[in-house]
Amino acid sequence: MTLHITGDSNADTLLSDDSFALILGMLLDQQVTMESAFAGPLKIRDRAGTLEPAALADFDPDELVEAFRVSPAVHRYPGSMAGRVQALARAIADDWNGDVTGIWTTGDPDGAEILRRLEALPGFGQQKAKIFLALLGKRLGITATGWREASAPYGEEGSFRSVADIVDAESLGRVRETKKAAKAAAKKK
Repeated sequence: MTLHITGDSNADTLLSDDSFALILGMLLDQQVTMESAFAGPLKIRDRAGTLEPAALADFDPDELVEAFRVSPAVHRYPGSMAGRVQALARAIADDWNGDVTGIWTTGDPDGAEILRRLEALPGFGQQKAKIFLALLGKRLGITATGWREASAPYGEEGSFRSVADIVDAESLGRVRETKKAAKAAAKKK
């Protein structure tokens, strides 16, 4: 399945074809637009020359920060996000033998176990892990028992709450509207 998150066909193809690129996009998805965050893995690959977890983990940290800073920047916080990318790459290289898909395939895990594994990753709190689990279920067809319950509320159909609900420009707009309304409601409290 081809994902349609960034509006850039090359970036979306990379996200669709490379699960590590997809999880990197999720990691980068904070304090920048979704499109910018998920376009980040293509920029990283083009500038660093690789998206192999072990290679990124071992990449010179200063050089990676510089790659993040090249305009257009990978992220508005190049130093901290380059460090987070390296920490995630190290975890995938060391804990999952460089294969991020092992998080949702090794040992035939259920939704709760996949969520636990995602939450154990550097840079992934509960909300980010739930959104990524919903993305796996809704867009990549992961059928682990209980994935919807474990990813709630993001696993609900028709919710337009997160990147997991984006299939085209219209659904992207609906997700933006939902997020904007949630931020406005939070400010009123």
